[in-house]
Order: sequence, then structure tokens, then C-alpha cells
Amino acid sequence: MTERKATRRFKRPAKPHHGVNTVEKLALHPRNLHRGRYDFPQLITASPELAGFVSANAYGDASIDFANPAAVRALNRALLIDCYGISGWDIPAHYLCPPISGRADYLHYLADLLAEANAGSVPSGARVLDIGTGANGIYPLLGQRCYGWQFVGSDIDPAALANAQRIVDANPGLSEAIELRLQASSSLIFNGVIQAGEVFDVTLCNPPFHASASDALAGTQRKWKNLGKSAAKKPLLNFGGQGAELWCDGGEEAFVGRMIAESSAFSGRCLWFTTLISKSASLPGVYRALKKARVQDFRTIEMAQGQKKSRLVAWTFLDADQRREWGRARWQ
Repeated sequence: MTERKATRRFKRPAKPHHGVNTVEKLALHPRNLHRGRYDFPQLITASPELAGFVSANAYGDASIDFANPAAVRALNRALLIDCYGISGWDIPAHYLCPPISGRADYLHYLADLLAEANAGSVPSGARVLDIGTGANGIYPLLGQRCYGWQFVGSDIDPAALANAQRIVDANPGLSEAIELRLQASSSLIFNGVIQAGEVFDVTLCNPPFHASASDALAGTQRKWKNLGKSAAKKPLLNFGGQGAELWCDGGEEAFVGRMIAESSAFSGRCLWFTTLISKSASLPGVYRALKKARVQDFRTIEMAQGQKKSRLVAWTFLDADQRREWGRARWQ
């Protein structure tokens, strides 16, 4: 088993467009459309409701209150319309509302990973499994628009899947590219979702980070304190989230450990398995699980959005020659 920590590459980005201006956020992937400041006039033109949430910040720049869940949802809707041509996006109250730029970064790094097996070119025909797609369905939506990939999104929550399906149905052409499946067992991850003989090029996951509901609340309180919000107010996550979206027994380390163990049963049916890891303290346990599973290779890819740092861990049961053959058979 080998591990390589990816080095960050800063290529000259494409000419800014789609709701950004020329001030770059260099921590984001070079292909990320959101490397510049948000162009709020353009975004308001795309989605007029956003205007009610935009005001000048302490520096005199147009912005929103990122501690306000309604403002974050309105910004997401505008970005999805303006940057990706996705309309009708919304989520029920209290469900996880993802940061678009960070979710896009994950997909762009996955594209780089797949390109290694395709002579350096990002494959347009990749088939992707999103574990825990949620009510927002953000990874399939962005991945289909950015790269034309085909997606299966799974979740244990029927209400979340129903909302994600509503978004897919509201956008012509997406239903042919995105399929949603219910995971009937909260103790299983791949089993019960991957069908007999089915093959995926990559899997992705944004796992529940916390070990309990009280841990999730404590994390929320810390975030509010860092934002300078009054402790007397009821703590809310600016990106929302509830139940299984935020916590599970043992937290992300235990969840990812189960994912790694279960992935070995599908070792020849997926090129790369991947997951986000929010807490660096989870990494030693994740690495032990990878060693136990006898993976051939794994990567830790550092990512950042503003002051928030995270990383994705990717692993494969295929050696370098087998990965190249996978690319030739699937995409060339």
C-alpha cells in the first residue's frame, strides 16, 4: 500500500465569469468557477430574490450574512442558475445547505484523479456514486453540469431523495444522467445500493462528521462564537443539517472505517473510492482502516475554502497498470 499527498497546483485560471470578479480565491481549484468574489449584481439579475439578503459588509463590499441560512440558500439558488443553468433548487427547512464552491472543488479534484487513468484528460463518460446525496443533490447536479458525468445518488432518507428528485425533474435532461436510490439500511453503505454487475469509476461522500447530537451542537456553538454571534441566540448552522447528515455513532472516523471495510467487496468494480474528511484527527484511524483493507494506493488531497480546511481521502484496490487499463477500457 502506498500513499501520496497531493501537491496543490496553481495554474492560471480561466477568464473569470459567471458571477465572479477578478479578485481570486487562490485556495480553490484552478477550474473552480468561484475563485473570484461573487458578482452580486449579476447574481441578482439571475435570481432577484437574492437582493433582499445583500448589503455592504464591514469593508464596504457587497456580501450576505453567511450566518443566515436563508441568505445562504438564496445565494446557492443564484449561483446554480447563473453558473450551472440549474433552476428550481431548494431544500426543506433544516436540511443541509452546502457551500457551492467547496462542493465544486471536491469534484474538480476527483476529475484530476480520473484523468490520471485517461492520458491526462478528464473523462466525460465517468460514472459516479454519491453516498448520502441529501435533499440538496449538489454533487450530481454540479458534476453533471461541469463534466457531463452520470450519477447514482443514494440516501437513507426518503424525504431527502424526494426533494432531490424534484430538482432533477425540474431541469430537462438531468433525469437521464442522475438516478436516485434509497439505502434501506442505516448500517450499510455500498451494499444494497450497488447492483449486481454494476461498475463505477469513482465514489464520493460527505460523511456525518460528529459522533453525537451533543457534539454537533457544541460544534455549532463554537462556530457561532467564532462568527461573533451572541450566545443568547439559539445556535443555528449557516449550512443547516440534521440527524444523519451531521452525526453518527463514532463520527466520521467510524463511518469512513465502515466504508473502507465495505469497499473491499467491490474492489474490482470501482477505480477510486473517496470521501471528505473534516477533522485531521480522524486521519490516523482512516489510515489504519486502509492498511487493514490492503488497498493498493491511497491519496490525501488537501483543500481549503476561506479559513476552513478539509481534505479528501481516495483509495483504490487496483495497481497502476490496472488503473491504466481501466481508463483504456472505459474511456479511450
